[in-house]
Amino acid sequence: MVVGVTVGFVFAAERRQLILEMVRANGAVSLRELARVVQTSEVTVRRDVRALEAEGLLDRRHGGAVLPGGFTRESGFPQKSHLATAEKTAIADLAASFVEEGEAVVVGAGTTTQELARRLARVPGLTVVTNSLLVAQALAHANRVEVVMTGGTLRGSNYALVGSGAEQSLHGLRVTRAFLSGSGLTAERGLSTSNMLSASVDRALVQAAAEVVVLADHTKLGTDTMFQTVPTDVITRLVTDEPPAHDDRAATELQALADQGVHISVAGPGAGSGSAPTGVAGGGEVGPPARRRDVPPLPGQRRTHPLGGQPPGPGQGGPTGPQLRSAVSLGDQSTARVADLAPRRR
Repeated sequence: MVVGVTVGFVFAAERRQLILEMVRANGAVSLRELARVVQTSEVTVRRDVRALEAEGLLDRRHGGAVLPGGFTRESGFPQKSHLATAEKTAIADLAASFVEEGEAVVVGAGTTTQELARRLARVPGLTVVTNSLLVAQALAHANRVEVVMTGGTLRGSNYALVGSGAEQSLHGLRVTRAFLSGSGLTAERGLSTSNMLSASVDRALVQAAAEVVVLADHTKLGTDTMFQTVPTDVITRLVTDEPPAHDDRAATELQALADQGVHISVAGPGAGSGSAPTGVAGGGEVGPPARRRDVPPLPGQRRTHPLGGQPPGPGQGGPTGPQLRSAVSLGDQSTARVADLAPRRR
């Protein structure tokens, strides 16, 4: 769990010391969580984090603070499971709405993908391939879902199977899409993680899928970690939460990702209903069909359009003529507070 204490009124110096201790204990902490623990506003916490960064004691990241040194270190599962829990729940609800009955998917390791797995337990006829013990556990009692585990060596910090055994077991696998999370996401490098073995297995998962869906809350936007797992041009879709109104840098990063052809789906209030959100495929999304690689389906598996629905035809999903290369969809909202993610002219 996130290391912290409940406090009443404290002086700025004491408050900043508490913030520093939380970041040192957890590696990365969101501004929202810091504000909750020290019982003050996010505006005040942001000012404290800026002061601590000026002293070289920590680094600011979009929506949070991390240990200094350029690349964030990886927190263990107990710490991750208590960070941005509401955001992860909304993201998982929205991502699950893209999965159809009878599909075969791969789900990587992570706390957000674990939340997704809990929702996939309700999809009949689903086949889920995973290297995560937590994902498998979430699906263990779903009697209409078949779970296929990779081989490999157990990595205890995140309960994932890694190594050559895991990678070799994925050779020859063909599925509709892969759902992956990570430690950071930037438009420049794509998805990244802090562990070399985890990155290698994630790359093998990507090779098995026709589409790649990244699940990342707004605190990971703009964060860069050591090992690249999925380059930006391979990511089909990003499912994220709506950044706070003051987080202009996160909105800028979303625009940069959209400009590179990544479809953006933003989980807003009401996204937890489990229904397809307004603006997603089948609901008039503006933009081209999601990128697919030529990967055949499993025997007997239905071939579906990326992320459900049918490709938009003339007059559907956008203006006639050259279509926009990117789109944003908000769960149960008709408009986004995030900037319109139409690609800028180059």
